[in-house]
Amino acid sequence: MDKKLILIVDDEENVRYSFRKLFRDPLIEIIEATNGLDALTVLKKENPDLVLMDIEMPGMNGLEAIQRIKIMQPTLPVIIMTAFGTTERVIAAMKYGAFEYIEKPFDIERLKTLVKEALETKKFSKSEKAVAESHFTASPDEIVGSSTAIKEVYKMIGRVAASDVSVLISGESGTGKELVAKAIHRYSDRINNPFIAINCAAIPDNLLESELFGFEKGAFTDASQPKQGKFEQANGGTLFLDEVADMSMTLQAKLLRVLQEGTFERLGSNKTVQTDVRIISASNKNLEAAIAKGQFREDLYYRLKVITITIPPLRMRKEDIPLLANYFVRRYSHELKRHLVTIPPETIELLENQPWPGNVRELENLLKRSILLCKSNVITPDLIQKEIVSEMINKAVSDIKDISFIPENLSDFEGRLYKHVIEKTEKELIVKCMQQNKGNHAKTARLLGISRAMLYERMEKFGLSTQENTDSTD
Repeated sequence: MDKKLILIVDDEENVRYSFRKLFRDPLIEIIEATNGLDALTVLKKENPDLVLMDIEMPGMNGLEAIQRIKIMQPTLPVIIMTAFGTTERVIAAMKYGAFEYIEKPFDIERLKTLVKEALETKKFSKSEKAVAESHFTASPDEIVGSSTAIKEVYKMIGRVAASDVSVLISGESGTGKELVAKAIHRYSDRINNPFIAINCAAIPDNLLESELFGFEKGAFTDASQPKQGKFEQANGGTLFLDEVADMSMTLQAKLLRVLQEGTFERLGSNKTVQTDVRIISASNKNLEAAIAKGQFREDLYYRLKVITITIPPLRMRKEDIPLLANYFVRRYSHELKRHLVTIPPETIELLENQPWPGNVRELENLLKRSILLCKSNVITPDLIQKEIVSEMINKAVSDIKDISFIPENLSDFEGRLYKHVIEKTEKELIVKCMQQNKGNHAKTARLLGISRAMLYERMEKFGLSTQENTDSTD
């Protein structure tokens, strides 16, 4: 196990002595500083895993120091120590990125718990600097982020990984539920055994049963050879059941038995098979609502959710967008064999202002496309805007109920039919938005999520008047 380096920052010698005594452990090394300025000097030479720092100190106090520390090492966890409870200074420290605070005199058990959680968070988190230096030799299964919301996920992973309890991961599509499941497995005692994932919504129900439990030769028409199911393949490891809410009631009953007894039978066999598998499940649906509708077993629900981890949507962790954007740009520049693509601050700002209904997966796919399309190896705001608008129009076309945009004589548009329908749809979308905003260009551009310059360009292309209604301007 790696040795952990903890920096104690306090002007009182008796406090620093208490920490040296408390963490007298061969796996922990304590280094010290007497104020914020000393701490910054230490950080230039050392790379600690955790900082415990007082707020009230002579010279540079903890409040100023934490702001500088977060610039130097954004993901370094800092626990603030205070003798004054939840004062305005403590609130400010939390705003500046403190992991947590603890009051003096210390509750030793709470202090030990916080230190353990903070060290777990440091292990899971990935700074932008680390991403830049990795050259993506590391696994693409890393969870990227340092926001307060994602740190709570890191904490939960750290708490549950070592145990064998069932974990239910909830969250919207595209938030990274499988990444969390893999992290739990990676930091568990089952790491040297298989991690197997299966999407219950992607497989027809009659095939899902054989995928999970396997079958014997002759169990059905095409069963020419016996086959192990996922429960046998994952024996000793972890089985991740994604979109578990889409499993039929019959399969739910079989899954419940496995959870209760650790046994099952292959299709076409009466022989009982023992299995030792940790179950991690996930759903983007409300399972409690499904129970109320009779679509999900209540007893299975409580078996699956011994512990629940909820992943925040991207709109609730927007401070992670710069980190995620740089991670994806560097990763896919390498994977797509492009010279390292850059993403300027103006583009990052544009990304931060998007709603991201598809969450991290939507951001990832957008940046992957942009890397392939960008010129001079720079992802400009205009390119991002065009891609966002294109995606919005494609969705509008796929959802459209009125098919009047589709010409009656399709052969008249051979080779350009798709382009014709897309442009016709885009033109009508701009017209409708302009009508809704009474000709106000600024409001229309904001509604569409594009710049005013791009709005003018599209209006000119479609022969629409670019004259603005001056009575409605902001």
